[in-house]
Formats: sequence, C-alpha cells, structure tokens
Amino acid sequence: MRKTFESELDALHEGYIQMSMNVIEAIHMAVKAFVNHDKELAKQVIENDPLINQKESQLEKRSIELIALQQPVSSDLRKIITVMKASADLERMGDHAVSIAKSTIRVKGNKRTFSIEEDIANLSEIVTNRVESVAEAFIQYDEEKAKKIASKDKEIDDLAYSIYHSSIEEMKQDNEIVLGATDYILVSGYLERIGDYVTNICEWIVFLRTGEIVELNTHNYIDRK
Repeated sequence: MRKTFESELDALHEGYIQMSMNVIEAIHMAVKAFVNHDKELAKQVIENDPLINQKESQLEKRSIELIALQQPVSSDLRKIITVMKASADLERMGDHAVSIAKSTIRVKGNKRTFSIEEDIANLSEIVTNRVESVAEAFIQYDEEKAKKIASKDKEIDDLAYSIYHSSIEEMKQDNEIVLGATDYILVSGYLERIGDYVTNICEWIVFLRTGEIVELNTHNYIDRK
C-alpha cells in the first residue's frame, strides 16, 4: 500500500514538472511574439492555454483524491498541498502569457519604441529564467534555493517599473506612441506578476520543507506608481 501511494506521489510531482515546462514555453512564445510583432505565434499561445488549464485541473483533482482516500499526514500531506497550490500559481502564469499574446494581436501595426521593447525582452528573459529556476528548486525540494530566488524578485520589480516610467515619458513626447506604450506597461506588469507567482511557489517549497507558511517578499513596483 505504501509503495503504491509513493508511486502516486511521484506521478503527481512529475505532472507538476510537466506543467511547469508548458508554462515556461508559453511565456517564451508570448514575449517572442510581442517583441517580433508575430501575430501567428501569439495565436499559438492562446490556443495552447487550455492544455495548461487542463493539467492544473487534473493535478488539483488528483491531489484532492489522494488526501481523501489516503489521508496522508505530515510531509506527505505537505507534498500534496504544495503541488495543488503551486500548480494554481503556474496556471495563473499561463493566463498572463495569454494576456501578453492578446496584446500582440491587439496592437499589431501601432507605432513602437525599440529601446523599450529591448527592455521588455530583457525582463522576459529574467522572468523566464526564474520560472525555470523555481521548477528546479521544486524538483529538488531545495528550500535554500527557493529563498535565494525569492530574494531576487526586486530586480524584476525595478525593471518593470523602469519600463513603466519610460513608457509614460514616451507618451508625453509622442501622441502616436500612446497605444503601443500602454501595452508596454501592461506587458511589463504581466511579467512582474509572473515574478510574484514565482515567489509564491518559493514560499510553498519552504512550506513543504518546514511546515511553515512564510512571506518571502513584500516589494511591488506598482506601489511606487
């Protein structure tokens, strides 16, 4: 019975890792589509989103079943709760990737500012690397790595705020950039929130290891607007 339960836990863990890979790909594709003005690639992100939603639903369903049927205690229960909560955060990251893709479709053809788009590309690379890193931390149940990832969230917030500020300045100087710059603000905000969900997952990793619910980061660039 114990061996079967452990196999089910491993399958749950593997399902989460597969979902995280799907989300990482969605973020990559969404930002690439936005920066390259690639409407077709943006449509792929939107079309692929139901798969991410389905995987999150399956993980939640299986987690609830394991809790109800196996009545796990202590570390096993924390593993199940962590997968269930962290997969919900992944699903929300996927939603933000879709929002970025929709911005690409909506503003295609508007006047753009390449320097800001370069900053958005840099921000997306940082955010995607953090999503990849937190996936690795989850695989390894690495509490210290999770704390280190969360401690760097301010870098994402600062760059997102810089894009916000630059976009506002561009709007003041050129009326034709208003629509494009508005989407720069939106996209940088979506990326910043993906970074927040990375921190959430870090907190769930700490919970898994210690049983304590902690808040690893309270900084947010939106507070400075």
